[in-house]
Amino acid sequence: MTDNQSAVGEQGSTAPLTVVVSRRVRKGQQQAFEALSSQMTERASRFPGYLGTAMFRPASPDDPEYRIVFKFRDRETLIAWEESEERAELLEQIESLLVQPSEREVTSGIVTWFTLPGQNPVQPPPKWKMTIVSWLALYPAVTLVFVIFGDLLAKVPLLLRTMIVTIVVMALMSYVLMPRMTKWFAFWLFPRQKGPSR
Repeated sequence: MTDNQSAVGEQGSTAPLTVVVSRRVRKGQQQAFEALSSQMTERASRFPGYLGTAMFRPASPDDPEYRIVFKFRDRETLIAWEESEERAELLEQIESLLVQPSEREVTSGIVTWFTLPGQNPVQPPPKWKMTIVSWLALYPAVTLVFVIFGDLLAKVPLLLRTMIVTIVVMALMSYVLMPRMTKWFAFWLFPRQKGPSR
């Protein structure tokens, strides 16, 4: 999928979205590309729902590919950014510096927990590995909630109790546990491949 196409497709409308853009920059245009990319990030940061951007520079002089990872709160906020004049204006300039059109991948749901800073995260870990690491975070999170709030929760109706527990646990998973678990288990989730990565 090129950068001129919608990055959202059939993704869910309420789940956070992580977009990974691959851009191969023409030789000698790296400085101009990075300046324009910084402007793009600054403009994106003004939009509601923007959750951050990371740029991964080429691994070697022989590899001209940059990876840009950015996140939006949901489908609607991503579409608002992608269809904005602010983005279109800079995108045209960026594309003129590339060897070929941009490529991108959009992920949502559990995969967004497994974006590791410092990696080129186009390929997420296998689902079975994500499931195991997620469970290793989920079990202590649920246990902690019941240990701390168990007596209070016992007095709350079942449906309300379930809602409270899931809200607290999901917040812990998204903002506290999974970023740390992803780093701690990076050696297993993102094993280094022998030889060229391409």
